[in-house]
Amino acid sequence: MGHDQRDCLKDYRSREEKYFTPFYSKTMVHDRFFHILRFLHFENNDNPANRDDPHHDRLWKIRNIFDTLNNKFYELYNPTEHLAVDEVIVLFKERVIFRQYIPEKHKRFGIKIYKLCEALVYTYGMSVYLGKQRFLATQEMSATHGIVLELVRRVEGLGHKIYMDSYFLSPALFDDLSGRKINCCGTVRNDRRGMPKDISSRALKKRRETLSRRSEEIKVLYAGRINVMSVFSQICILLQWKAISATNLAVQSNLV
Repeated sequence: MGHDQRDCLKDYRSREEKYFTPFYSKTMVHDRFFHILRFLHFENNDNPANRDDPHHDRLWKIRNIFDTLNNKFYELYNPTEHLAVDEVIVLFKERVIFRQYIPEKHKRFGIKIYKLCEALVYTYGMSVYLGKQRFLATQEMSATHGIVLELVRRVEGLGHKIYMDSYFLSPALFDDLSGRKINCCGTVRNDRRGMPKDISSRALKKRRETLSRRSEEIKVLYAGRINVMSVFSQICILLQWKAISATNLAVQSNLV
C-alpha cells in the first residue's frame, strides 16, 4: 500500500508493535475491508465480453477504472519539461493470459506496463501490454512506435523532451515525434532501419568516436559502447548521461 510495503494485507492492521499503524484500522475495520475486497468488481460478469471478437479487450474487467485513472493523471497535474517512456513489470503470479516471464528482470513474473513518467517520478500515462499490441504495427510503423505515440498523445505540440532506451527508439519514431513538436533523446540500436551507414557495427569498431547527421534535426553520437540519438535543436546531446538516467524513471516508479 503506497510507500509502506508489507508481506501481506493482514500486517497493515496487525496489533504487533513492529507493525502497528493506527491509520489503517481507523480508516476501515479489518472485516469490512476484506469483505469489500473479496467482492470488489468493476464490470458485470453476467455480460462478459465476446472473446471471439478480433477486437476483444483482455482488460475489460477493469478497463473503465483503468481509463479513469489515466484521465485523472492527465487532468490533475501539469508535467515538467523532461519526460521518459519505459516499461515496468508489476509482480503478478496469478493466472492471466498476458502475464509475462522475463528471467533477466528482478520481478520475473508479472504484468508489463508501458509508462510515461516525468522527472519527479509522476506517472502521466500508462498502457498495459496485453500480448497483442501487433495491431498497432503497420508496414511503416513498428508496434513499439505505436505504443510511444499512444502514450505521448496528450503532450503533442507542447515542446516536451522525452527520453527512451533502444527498445523503443528508431529514426522513424524520431521523425514522427519531431513533426508533433516533441524533442527526444536516448540510446538506439545500430541496425535500426534508417540509421546512417557510418554508424554500422563494422564502422564503429574502427574508431573510438563518430558523429553523424542523418538530417537537419537528427544527430547520432557514438561514445565508447553507447549510442545516443537526439532531435534536439541545440547540442544538448552532449548531456548523454541524462538520457541514460532518465529512461530509468519509469522503472523506479512502481507506484502511480
